[in-house]
Amino acid sequence: MQWRIRPVLPVTKVVGAAAVVVLALAFAGRDPVRWVLAAVVAVALAGWALRDLVVPVRLAADREGVIVTTGFARRRRLTWAQIERVRVDRTGRRGLRGELLELDAGEAIYLFSAHELGALPEDVAAALADLRVPA
Repeated sequence: MQWRIRPVLPVTKVVGAAAVVVLALAFAGRDPVRWVLAAVVAVALAGWALRDLVVPVRLAADREGVIVTTGFARRRRLTWAQIERVRVDRTGRRGLRGELLELDAGEAIYLFSAHELGALPEDVAAALADLRVPA
Protein backbone atom coordinates (compact mmCIF):
# COMPACT_ATOMS: atom_id res chain seq x y z
CA MET A 1 0.00 0.00 0.00
CA GLN A 2 1.16 3.51 -0.62
CA TRP A 3 -0.08 7.00 0.04
CA ARG A 4 0.91 9.90 -2.15
CA ILE A 5 0.51 13.62 -2.28
CA ARG A 6 -2.64 14.92 -3.95
CA PRO A 7 -1.89 15.91 -7.58
CA VAL A 8 -3.54 19.31 -7.16
CA LEU A 9 -0.87 20.45 -4.68
CA PRO A 10 2.17 20.66 -6.99
CA VAL A 11 0.01 22.30 -9.65
CA THR A 12 -1.17 24.88 -7.14
CA LYS A 13 2.42 25.59 -6.07
CA VAL A 14 3.56 26.08 -9.68
CA VAL A 15 0.61 28.41 -10.32
CA GLY A 16 1.53 30.30 -7.13
CA ALA A 17 5.14 30.69 -8.30
CA ALA A 18 3.93 32.00 -11.68
CA ALA A 19 1.54 34.40 -9.93
CA VAL A 20 4.40 35.79 -7.83
CA VAL A 21 6.43 36.41 -10.99
CA VAL A 22 3.48 38.11 -12.72
CA LEU A 23 2.79 40.27 -9.68
CA ALA A 24 6.46 41.21 -9.47
CA LEU A 25 6.42 42.25 -13.12
CA ALA A 26 3.29 44.31 -12.54
CA PHE A 27 4.17 46.01 -9.25
CA ALA A 28 7.88 45.75 -8.42
CA GLY A 29 9.02 48.55 -10.68
CA ARG A 30 12.69 49.30 -10.09
CA ASP A 31 12.78 48.31 -6.43
CA PRO A 32 15.49 45.60 -6.14
CA VAL A 33 14.21 44.43 -2.74
CA ARG A 34 10.82 43.52 -4.20
CA TRP A 35 12.50 41.69 -7.10
CA VAL A 36 14.72 39.69 -4.76
CA LEU A 37 11.81 38.88 -2.48
CA ALA A 38 9.65 37.81 -5.44
CA ALA A 39 12.49 35.65 -6.80
CA VAL A 40 13.04 33.95 -3.45
CA VAL A 41 9.33 33.19 -3.04
CA ALA A 42 8.96 31.94 -6.63
CA VAL A 43 12.03 29.69 -6.38
CA ALA A 44 10.88 28.32 -3.01
CA LEU A 45 7.43 27.49 -4.37
CA ALA A 46 8.93 25.90 -7.49
CA GLY A 47 11.32 23.82 -5.37
CA TRP A 48 8.48 22.73 -3.13
CA ALA A 49 6.46 21.71 -6.21
CA LEU A 50 9.49 19.87 -7.62
CA ARG A 51 9.73 17.80 -4.45
CA ASP A 52 6.08 16.82 -4.84
CA LEU A 53 6.71 15.74 -8.43
CA VAL A 54 9.98 13.88 -7.76
CA VAL A 55 8.79 12.08 -4.62
CA PRO A 56 4.98 11.90 -4.69
CA VAL A 57 4.75 8.82 -2.44
CA ARG A 58 5.18 9.96 1.15
CA LEU A 59 4.36 6.67 2.89
CA ALA A 60 4.39 3.07 1.70
CA ALA A 61 3.68 0.00 3.80
CA ASP A 62 3.75 -3.78 3.53
CA ARG A 63 3.86 -6.74 5.92
CA GLU A 64 7.55 -6.12 6.75
CA GLY A 65 7.26 -2.42 7.62
CA VAL A 66 6.97 1.05 6.13
CA ILE A 67 8.98 3.38 3.92
CA VAL A 68 8.79 7.05 4.85
CA THR A 69 10.02 10.07 2.90
CA THR A 70 12.39 12.26 4.88
CA GLY A 71 14.11 15.51 3.99
CA PHE A 72 13.79 16.64 0.39
CA ALA A 73 13.72 13.25 -1.32
CA ARG A 74 15.28 10.61 0.94
CA ARG A 75 13.46 7.46 1.93
CA ARG A 76 13.88 5.46 5.10
CA ARG A 77 12.77 1.87 5.64
CA LEU A 78 11.36 1.04 9.08
CA THR A 79 10.43 -2.44 10.18
CA TRP A 80 7.32 -2.88 12.29
CA ALA A 81 9.58 -3.71 15.25
CA GLN A 82 11.16 -0.24 14.97
CA ILE A 83 7.77 1.50 15.09
CA GLU A 84 6.68 1.98 18.67
CA ARG A 85 3.35 3.66 17.98
CA VAL A 86 1.04 4.74 15.18
CA ARG A 87 -1.58 7.29 16.12
CA VAL A 88 -3.59 10.22 14.82
CA ASP A 89 -2.69 13.51 16.47
CA ARG A 90 -5.70 15.84 16.57
CA THR A 91 -5.34 19.53 17.33
CA GLY A 92 -7.77 22.38 17.49
CA ARG A 93 -6.74 26.02 17.44
CA ARG A 94 -8.75 29.13 16.75
CA GLY A 95 -11.68 27.17 15.43
CA LEU A 96 -9.55 25.13 13.02
CA ARG A 97 -9.11 21.39 13.36
CA GLY A 98 -6.04 19.52 12.21
CA GLU A 99 -5.09 15.87 12.06
CA LEU A 100 -1.66 14.34 11.52
CA LEU A 101 -0.63 10.72 11.25
CA GLU A 102 2.20 10.14 13.70
CA LEU A 103 4.67 7.27 13.36
CA ASP A 104 6.84 7.04 16.46
CA ALA A 105 10.06 5.15 15.68
CA GLY A 106 11.81 5.80 18.98
CA GLU A 107 14.59 8.17 17.93
CA ALA A 108 12.43 9.84 15.26
CA ILE A 109 8.80 10.82 14.85
CA TYR A 110 7.31 11.08 11.37
CA LEU A 111 4.25 13.27 10.82
CA PHE A 112 2.01 13.18 7.75
CA SER A 113 -0.93 15.42 6.95
CA ALA A 114 -3.98 14.47 4.92
CA HIS A 115 -2.55 16.52 2.04
CA GLU A 116 0.65 14.50 2.04
CA LEU A 117 -1.15 11.19 2.28
CA GLY A 118 -4.00 11.90 -0.11
CA ALA A 119 -6.28 10.29 2.49
CA LEU A 120 -7.51 10.95 6.00
CA PRO A 121 -4.87 10.14 8.63
CA GLU A 122 -7.44 8.09 10.52
CA ASP A 123 -8.02 5.84 7.47
CA VAL A 124 -4.28 5.42 6.94
CA ALA A 125 -3.77 4.52 10.61
CA ALA A 126 -6.48 1.85 10.30
CA ALA A 127 -4.86 0.44 7.15
CA LEU A 128 -1.47 0.35 8.88
CA ALA A 129 -2.99 -1.44 11.87
CA ASP A 130 -4.39 -4.08 9.50
CA LEU A 131 -0.97 -4.56 7.87
CA ARG A 132 1.01 -4.71 11.09
CA VAL A 133 1.76 -8.26 12.15
CA PRO A 134 1.67 -8.75 15.95
CA ALA A 135 5.12 -9.37 17.41
